[in-house]
Amino acid sequence: MNVGIAQGERNPNSSWLNSRGVWLTYIILVFVLHFILLSIPYITTSVAWTLTTTIHNLCNYYLFHVVKGAPWETSDQGRARRFTFWEQIDDGIQWTGTRKFLQIVPVVLFFIASFYTKYDKTHFLINLATMLLAVVPKFPIFFGVRLLDINRY
Repeated sequence: MNVGIAQGERNPNSSWLNSRGVWLTYIILVFVLHFILLSIPYITTSVAWTLTTTIHNLCNYYLFHVVKGAPWETSDQGRARRFTFWEQIDDGIQWTGTRKFLQIVPVVLFFIASFYTKYDKTHFLINLATMLLAVVPKFPIFFGVRLLDINRY
């Protein structure tokens, strides 16, 4: 029983990802970003897809794997402040539906961007590097790992 807090969930920081319509909203926001980039003059379709993939993957990496803690008081006695957002999703249980979805989106964006850039070498390398930056830290072997003790505390 949670006494003295407004919400009844142990960690509301990540439980909203399992709510209805979140996945669709996530996809829509990615395409809104892409359409905003397409509306800028002198940006071609291939550059827009590369920018969409790069912006998405960099934001994905920062928000899921760098930022730690919760923006509000949780009932877990401060346990959430030691974990990144990715480590808090579904209480750390690997291969749940939400985690699979969040791992697949950067890969699908990579394939879409590669197709629309006609597999141009420069675009391909940029998209591949940012896709790996977004996907590799999500592997179970990196759960709780802080490379070079960066972001350890």
